Amino acid sequence: MSNSLPLNLPHKPSEQGDTSYTKKVIISWLQRGTKFLPFANAATEDLPLSRLLRLSLFQVSVGMALALLIGTLNRVMIVELHVPASWVSVMVAMPIVVAPFRALIGFRSDVHQSELGWKRVPFIWRGTMIQFGGLAIMPFALLVLSGMGQASKAPEWVGHFGAGVAFLLVGAGLHTTQTAGLALATDLAPEESRPKVVGLMYVMLLIGMIISAIIFGLILKDFTPGRLIQVIQAAAVITIVLNVIALWKQESRAKKPSNSIEQAQSFKDSWVRFCYGGQAVRRLIAVGLGTIAFSMEDILLEPYGGEVLHLSVGATTALTATLALGGLLGFALASNILSKGFDPFRMARIGAICGIPAFLAVIVSAPLASTVLFATGIFSIGFGAGLFGHGTLTATMNLAPPGQSGLALGAWGAVQATAAGIAIAASGIVRDVIDSIYQAPIGYNTVYCVEIAMLFITIITMTPLMRKNPQIGHQSNISNNLR
Repeated sequence: MSNSLPLNLPHKPSEQGDTSYTKKVIISWLQRGTKFLPFANAATEDLPLSRLLRLSLFQVSVGMALALLIGTLNRVMIVELHVPASWVSVMVAMPIVVAPFRALIGFRSDVHQSELGWKRVPFIWRGTMIQFGGLAIMPFALLVLSGMGQASKAPEWVGHFGAGVAFLLVGAGLHTTQTAGLALATDLAPEESRPKVVGLMYVMLLIGMIISAIIFGLILKDFTPGRLIQVIQAAAVITIVLNVIALWKQESRAKKPSNSIEQAQSFKDSWVRFCYGGQAVRRLIAVGLGTIAFSMEDILLEPYGGEVLHLSVGATTALTATLALGGLLGFALASNILSKGFDPFRMARIGAICGIPAFLAVIVSAPLASTVLFATGIFSIGFGAGLFGHGTLTATMNLAPPGQSGLALGAWGAVQATAAGIAIAASGIVRDVIDSIYQAPIGYNTVYCVEIAMLFITIITMTPLMRKNPQIGHQSNISNNLR
């Protein structure tokens, strides 16, 4: 008698039922999981979620750099290092100098063909190395700038020059990395899943900013110059690690350089093609106006809460997290709706409309002395900005002419970053000038009223785009005529 068992023995009825039931439960949870896990349904068969999340790590490194520049170092330089606020504002504004070149960076990544057959990867890597270099020299430049310890023996101009170069390099690196990285995400994602991919990328940016700000704050709670050096240099190393993991086996290698017309064109020719297609200039104007409207309050909300509503430092920090949470929710909701074919211009317009009552709530919170109304207004500002940002970026990706996704995304990023920098600088000037004449909160409220007016102008500017939504094919025909 053989000791082997038959391979196809029938299962008992109870075992079949248990197996079938378990299988149904697993399938049900897998199907429902995409509804509760944000952006899980952005994945496709060719672009699985694991690969998509890995690619989004470059946004985490960018978010970490932004949190370091705008948040942590802003406070450390003024309070602990005793650097004049005027110099701090100049240093923080240095990355904005590079922002207008994002369109050129995107164009170069469109037409570049390396010997290894890559287009986007070389630019992401260059941006990473430039960002690493800026972070590597930054802590020493800041110590010289502050004149602490033995650094006081160095000439004053060395600290100013070194800090300026460091901030400029970090800005150039993160702008290059983000522009080429978003273009690579556009290349990899099918058209129907691009809204969710956009949402995921910017949610990861916000997550990187939030987590990094918390970690930096905890580590630098007991400030020492040595700890500052360790934090910034650790950020430099983490940037390299995250971006290498993000790039690994993402872009396919072309066997031979493509002999396309676009490669023979200059940046000027490509820019003319881009501007003549699909009301691109009006789109960029709308992006700039809306960004100004949603950015002027960035450096004023926490001082407003402390000076006008008499909130503690911890409370105002929590309100900043509330703003970020509203933005996350806005991106998540916009991603879900846009993936069903909703007009991205209409989505952006809804975001601008949401911002109007949000700013009114912030203004009214002062006479009512209502912290709840203030927090609600801040959350709504973030929510409206999330809808607006996702809508305009999705429209930019969808309407980019063939072979010009890098240029289109670079133009969007250039306008968005430049407008945000101008808005932040202008808001501080307006607030200071008004407060020198009148008492608070008139200066703050003047800025908020300007933002409301800018939102109305943005809505008017976007209305023709919503009524006549040009298609990519139309842009291609115009481009062919120009050629």
